[in-house]
Amino acid sequence: MHLSWILFWFEAASGLKINLVKSEIIKVGEVEGVDELAVELGCRVGQLPAVYLGLPLGAPNKSISVWDGVEVKMRRRLAVWKHQYLSKGGRITLLKSTLANIPVYQMSLFRMPNSVARRLEKLQRDFLWGGGNLERKAHLVNWEMVCRDKEKGGLGIRKLNLLNRALLGKWVWRFARAKEDFWKQVLIAKYGQEDFDWRTKKAVGAFGVGVWKEILKEAGWCWEKMAFKAGKGNKIRFWTDWWCGGSTLSQSFPHLYTLAAQKNATLEEMWDQNSGVGGWNLRFTRDFND
Repeated sequence: MHLSWILFWFEAASGLKINLVKSEIIKVGEVEGVDELAVELGCRVGQLPAVYLGLPLGAPNKSISVWDGVEVKMRRRLAVWKHQYLSKGGRITLLKSTLANIPVYQMSLFRMPNSVARRLEKLQRDFLWGGGNLERKAHLVNWEMVCRDKEKGGLGIRKLNLLNRALLGKWVWRFARAKEDFWKQVLIAKYGQEDFDWRTKKAVGAFGVGVWKEILKEAGWCWEKMAFKAGKGNKIRFWTDWWCGGSTLSQSFPHLYTLAAQKNATLEEMWDQNSGVGGWNLRFTRDFND
């Protein structure tokens, strides 16, 4: 059978061993003879949606049900702590080191619906004030205050929605830094590139994968906070990219930027190699008065 030979050569080429007992065949569309194929290979027949590497596979991108597993994990962990006497300091430590980190893996790729975030944060609040039994006790401090930095009077517990946005935005940064990574090549082939190849083109309408569409929604603030380290300067805009000082030059010198003749010029284009050891060649739409 061709599939058996493909798996055999995969093992030979990669040095990996496929555990068919733990493997599943998942059909997409109409496929004949799936049950017979599973018997021949010695694996099971699965169906979508499924879980692959701990992440939902084949489920709608914005489905609330894909987060049920995260809540189950949190409740299981709380059940372990249920009969333990924990001081408030101990509960804060467990909340920050364990409970709050359970959804991080899934949040790093999928946008968490607001209703799910409220549900999971309620578990955190109830554990903080009521203990492992999740008793309904008075919440002595507003949750917004609890989630503030310690320097601002809070406990430094991270808000799930803000953490989710930060994790999604990190993919924008990863795309800009990655060079020949396979996942980046897939996105380039699907969407194309723009802005000196720092980012993909926008996915609009029905075109594009929902996961990457959600990630691109965080591109705006992510690029505003992203600084560049100048090399050749052929991929960094002189005025509008953050490469010098604490902000972009267009923000630091708005009046000069208004009069700039080359608003989208790169560092390489603005640098004059012919003036001695080199210098900036800034051009404006009019001369300045002394």
